[in-house]
Formats: sequence, C-alpha cells, structure tokens
Amino acid sequence: MTIRIPVFLLACSLFSPYVSADDWPRWLGSDQSADWKEAGVIEAIPDSGGIYALGAEGNLTCLDVATGKLIWSKNLPEEYNTEAPIWGYSSHPLVIGDTLYCVGGGEGSVAVAFDKNTGAEKWRALSAVEPGYAPPTLINHAGVDQLLYWHSQALSALNPESGEVFWSLPLKPAFGMAIMSPRKSGDYLFASGHGRIGALMELDSDKPGAKFVWKAKPKEGVFASNCTPYIKDDYIYGADIDKSVLICARLSDGKRIWQDARPIFGTETVPGGGRHGTVFLTRNVTNGLFYLFNEIGELVIADLTPEGYTEKGRHALIEPTNEAFGRSVVWAAPAFAGKSIVVRNDKEMARYDLSR
Repeated sequence: MTIRIPVFLLACSLFSPYVSADDWPRWLGSDQSADWKEAGVIEAIPDSGGIYALGAEGNLTCLDVATGKLIWSKNLPEEYNTEAPIWGYSSHPLVIGDTLYCVGGGEGSVAVAFDKNTGAEKWRALSAVEPGYAPPTLINHAGVDQLLYWHSQALSALNPESGEVFWSLPLKPAFGMAIMSPRKSGDYLFASGHGRIGALMELDSDKPGAKFVWKAKPKEGVFASNCTPYIKDDYIYGADIDKSVLICARLSDGKRIWQDARPIFGTETVPGGGRHGTVFLTRNVTNGLFYLFNEIGELVIADLTPEGYTEKGRHALIEPTNEAFGRSVVWAAPAFAGKSIVVRNDKEMARYDLSR
C-alpha cells in the first residue's frame, strides 16, 4: 500500500477503544486483587508536548502536537548575531527530556540548549568559523552522557547538563562541511567528511576523553558526507563522496575491502560528473538486512558483509526532483515507522507499506 501526501500528517493513538469484560469483569479486577495482568501496556503517559522544526534560515519553531498552534519560536541568526551557513541550517534539533539541543552559530554559541517547553536558553558553548551541518548526537561512555558537536574546526564532547567541554579533537572538513553524525562502536568513534577527512577515535574508558587511532589517507576508510555510514561487526559501510560508490572498510585500520556503485546508481559504473553519490543506510535488526534509499529514489534491500554486496531487490519510490553534478537526485533521508518507509522530494511525500 502506498500513501502520497503533499504535507506531513502526524497521528497518535494512546488507548485502545475496545476493552473486553474478561479483562476487568468486576470491581478490583477478576479476582478483586487490584492486579492487572495484561502485558504490553504503556508505562507512562506520553508527553503531548510539541513538534520541533529548524528551518534553513534558522527559524527554530515549537508547535503544539495536537493543534499545530505556535508555542514558541526563535530566529537563531538574530538571537546569536550570526548568519545562516551557506547551505542553510541543516542539522535537526535533538530533544532529550526537557531540553532541546541544536546548532546555533556565532561566537560562543555553536552549541545551544533550550527548555523545550518555553524556548528559554539553558546554556551556550563553542566557537567556530562555521557551525557545520552535523546534528548534535548523544552517546554514553565511561558511564557518562556526552553530547557530540562536530563543527568546521573540531569534534567536541560536551556535558549535556551544562555545556562544559569534556574533550575536543581537531577534525576540519573542507568548506566547513561537517555533515554526518559521528558513529560510535564499542570504544571507538568514527567521523568523516568533505576533503578526504576521515578518522577513527578511541574513547577513554575511565573518563570523558578521546584520542586518534588513525586518520584516513586518500584510499583508506570511507569519506562519507551527505549520509551517515553504518558500522557492523567492526566494518564501516558508507557512500564515499569522492568515488560515489558504497564502500566496506575495516574499522581497525581503515583498509578498504570492497566497493560497489550499484546501490547508488543501479549500475556498475558511475555516471559522468559522479561525485557525491548518496545512499542512506538503515538496518533492520530483526532480519539483519539493510534498507537503502538511494539518490535516484529507489529502495534497495540488500545484505552487506565483508564478503560483498548481495542485493535482494529494488523498487522506485519517488522521483529525483533536484539536481547535483549534472544528475537528477533526491538527497532527503527516509524515515521508518509502522512497518513503512516515508520518503520525500521537493514536491511530495510518500509512505510505502513494508509489511509482509
């Protein structure tokens, strides 16, 4: 089943509309013990809260989830005396508990935290020439929550409560294009970007801290940019922006194991002007397969292992309506929920049922 809509609709169901008398046939339940024996029920009332959006020009908005009414908004360039990055504000906000984290920009405010209910600022931190495009990412290591921000000069870990900088390592992508979310695997952290920048870092196991294990040379690792790579069983799988192929590389030393253009273009050769080939990787942990959404609008189901790429099938979902390097592309990440995939281009959004 396919549903196509021009706008995004959000539905939420909290309680089942049907209750059998066998569930609660008399006062205090079946044996009048006040014990409810059903499993699979909610354990907290969901926060009706808000829907949060950060637009390309820096308009951060909170809307009521039930009515769509504006609760609060901020214009980040005005708030922090800065300008929108050349490719706009592209990193989504991160909401944890009562706090919303996002990339702000400006002196001392690359990283900002707000009260999600009121929009009041909680703290600000970090300065950089460019704020970058990577979304804030939360990891836990050495028993400590660490909030990662990657900007044009460095990858930093902050205390999510105060904005205190735990550690920072220089990692400078070309043109300030820090885009992918750093990926954690065990004691290691991987990040890469434009300009053949890629590195594996080892996290301190006793306290917040990190050091470089290796920095990629031109034919090592995966230089991912538009899409975040996936790490599985000590191997990195990701789209390389220089070669426009899906690459499998060994995590321990960055050695490339194989590369394949088919997941991105459907052919074994890269089209002319083929830099920045893009494919978004999502793995279903139940069946172990990867669900890839590529830049020509296809869903590809495949098995990715160090032995190679094994395709299970592909289907065109949506038209590539944008243009890059002389190619028609769709560079919007998919979402998965309710046994469905949701994709979009510049004109429409589509939902496809993936249930059996």
